[in-house]
Amino acid sequence: MSQKELSQLNDKELLEAAKNNKPSPIIDAFLIGFLVGITIYSVAANTWGFLTLIPLFIIYIFLKKPKKYEAIRKELKERNLH
Repeated sequence: MSQKELSQLNDKELLEAAKNNKPSPIIDAFLIGFLVGITIYSVAANTWGFLTLIPLFIIYIFLKKPKKYEAIRKELKERNLH
């Protein structure tokens, strides 16, 4: 969600978005490590292809999640809802 989209949400929807988007660093770190392991194994086994790119895309999504959560927290702070 962009900052503009967040500003159009009402208070209840914004609080719900914050609750649903809360990061879980331990689980995210485990999954990122697992996906990196899959990618390294795939490269080592010389099977570079589409199935190797899928874990890289999922890692990108996991790394993007905290930025989205920070935008939601910023909007909550501006509205004094924290």
